[in-house]
Amino acid sequence: MVKICCIGAGYVGGPTMAVIALKCPDIEVAVVDISVPRISAWNSDTLPIYEPGLDDVVKQRRGKNLFFSTDVEKHVMEADIVFVSVNTPTKTQGLGAGKAADLTYWESAARMIADVSKSDKIVVEKSTVPVKTAEAIEKILTHNSKGINFQILSNPEFLAEGTAIQDLFNPDRVLIGGRETPAGEKAIQELKKVYARWVPEEQIICSNLWSAELSKLAANAFLAQRISSVNAMSALCEATGADVTQVSHAVGKDTRIGPKFLNASVGFGGSCFQKDILNLVYICECNGLPEVANYWKQVIKINDYQKSRFVNRVVSSMFNTVSGKKIAILGFAFKKDTGDTRETPAIDVCKGLLGDKARLSIYDPQVNEEQIQRDLAMKKFDWDHPIHLQPLSPTAVKQVSVVWDAYAATKDAHGICILTEWDEFKSLDYKKIYDQMQKPAFVFDGRNVVDAEKLRQIGFIVYSIGKPLDDWLKDMPAIA
Repeated sequence: MVKICCIGAGYVGGPTMAVIALKCPDIEVAVVDISVPRISAWNSDTLPIYEPGLDDVVKQRRGKNLFFSTDVEKHVMEADIVFVSVNTPTKTQGLGAGKAADLTYWESAARMIADVSKSDKIVVEKSTVPVKTAEAIEKILTHNSKGINFQILSNPEFLAEGTAIQDLFNPDRVLIGGRETPAGEKAIQELKKVYARWVPEEQIICSNLWSAELSKLAANAFLAQRISSVNAMSALCEATGADVTQVSHAVGKDTRIGPKFLNASVGFGGSCFQKDILNLVYICECNGLPEVANYWKQVIKINDYQKSRFVNRVVSSMFNTVSGKKIAILGFAFKKDTGDTRETPAIDVCKGLLGDKARLSIYDPQVNEEQIQRDLAMKKFDWDHPIHLQPLSPTAVKQVSVVWDAYAATKDAHGICILTEWDEFKSLDYKKIYDQMQKPAFVFDGRNVVDAEKLRQIGFIVYSIGKPLDDWLKDMPAIA
C-alpha cells in the first residue's frame, strides 16, 4: 500500500489530503501536525476550518484510510510520499524583512525528514514558497541523507477558499514540477499517478521545478492585479459618476479579458495574495530587476489605498468624526464561505475606525470573538506563524464588541460597514435595521451586495464602492 504523509494540518493540507483519501481508497493518508488542539479538532465533529463540503469528505474516510495524528516522525518515516504544507510567513526582521518568505518551518521540516527517513522518499512542496526553495531543501536532504535518495517535487495548490473542495474535485490544472533527470521524471510520474485517479491526464501539467514554483506566485500576482485594477477604476468611477459594475461588465465581455476577479471591493485579503506579491518583489530585487519589483509593488499600494479610501469615506460622511459613534461591522472574514481572516481588509478598516475612536460592533457568521480580538491586537504578519508561536493572549480591544447576529450589531448604530459578501447580508430586513439605528443612518457597502436604491427609499444614506455618489456624499468628499 502506498503511504502518503502531509506535514501541516491547515487550510491546504487538511482538505487536499482528505480528497486524495476519498479518491484513492487504497492509499493510506496521514495528516500530521505538532498542534494537539488542531489535530484533536480534525478528529472531532467540529473541524478546525470551515469549508463547504469538507465535513462530508473527512467523515467518509477518517479512520479508514485518512488519519490525523501528532506522531509526526512515525508517519513521515513510514511514508513513500511526504507533502510539506507548513507556514511560510513573511519575515519581520533581518534580511528581506517585510518582503522575503521566512523558511524556518520549512527548513526544520526538511531536517526532520532527513533524520527519521529509513527509505527513499518523494518530498513534495505544497506550501507557497519562493523560487529556488527546492534547491535549498534538496541541499539539506542530500547532506543529511545517510545514503537515502530524496526527490523534491513542487506541486503548488491553486485552491480558492470557500470552493476548495470543488476546486480539488475538478481542478483547472494540477501542476507538478521536478528535476529534469531520470530520477526526477520518475518521481513526477509517481505523483501524477495519484492525481490521475480523478483528474483528466491533459489537465496535469509537468514542468521543471523553478517553473512550478514561480507559476504559483505568478498566478496569485495576476489575480491580485486584476482586483487592484478594478479597484483603481472604482475610485475614478466615483469621481466621474460612472458605475464600476457596468464598467467591469463591459470590460469582462471582452473574451481576451473575461469576467472573473473584476468585482470592485474594499480590497483583497487572504493568506496568499499580499504575501506572494511581496515575495515576488523580493525575488525581483535580488535578481537585479527593480523596475519589475516596482510594478508588482503597485498592486499592493492600490489595495492599501482602497482600504484607507473606504475609511476616509466613512469618517468624512459622518461629519468628519466617528469618535464615540457605534459602527456595525458586517463580515470579518476575507471573503464569504470561509472563516479565514488572514489579511482580511476588515482588519485595516476596523483599525482605521478605531484610530478615530469609533465603537465597533462586529458580526460574522463564521468568525468567533477570540479570533477577531486576536486579529485586531496582533502585529502585521504574526498571523502566519503556527498558533502556539503567536502572542498567547493579546489585549482585547475595549472599543470592540462581537455579537451573534446582524440585528444586534446594528442596534443603535450610526453607520453600517459591509466588509464580507455573505449571502445573508443581501436579505436582511433593512427596514427593521433602519428603525433601530441612530439618524441619519449610513450604509457603507464595501462589497456592493445591497440594493442601494431600495435602501435609499427606506431612508439610508448609502455609499457603494465605485457607484455614483448620492448628494450627501458629494457634499462631503473623502479626504485622501
